[in-house]
Amino acid sequence: MPATGSEGRRAVFLDRDGVLNRPVVRLGKPFPPADLASFEIYPDASDSCRLLKAEGLLLVVVTNQPDVGRGLQSRDVVEAMHRRLQEALPLDRIEVCFDPDDTTASGYHKPAPGMLFRAADALGIDLRRSYMVGDRWRDVDCGRAAGCTTVFVDRGYEERLRSPADVTVHGLLEAAEWITEKESGRRRL
Repeated sequence: MPATGSEGRRAVFLDRDGVLNRPVVRLGKPFPPADLASFEIYPDASDSCRLLKAEGLLLVVVTNQPDVGRGLQSRDVVEAMHRRLQEALPLDRIEVCFDPDDTTASGYHKPAPGMLFRAADALGIDLRRSYMVGDRWRDVDCGRAAGCTTVFVDRGYEERLRSPADVTVHGLLEAAEWITEKESGRRRL
């Protein structure tokens, strides 16, 4: 069971494609890069993550990679992308769901909150004191289902949120600044 008391650690759960790295956008919808050569980490990702780490927050990537489950992308390519992320950013954990879609019963494919629960169990995270940052409705619904504060990174996709986020921003640095401001307000209480 994830930590729920004030003793639990605080974390920022980060979606991968569209938050940490540039997605491939086709017909207004984001897709993951097809190969390592096209995997581009956003320029503000490093500063954003350092800002969050300085606040004492754990950083956990939670990403659906259904193309692996569909046989359209190799797991090795996804793992190479994750190694690149770990080399470039101060991440504490990466959670991946390879299920082909959210109709599987695993409970890990976002919007299901299973990846957040698994990371919370492993790292002693208090989900109610944590944040979910994502660029799609699945991320917002996942964070909400886990009890996290939700931060929507609006990249202008042709897709609507199904439930409102706690805050909407236009990039990871703006999200990090909002979170650190909120955290410093908590310390003053």
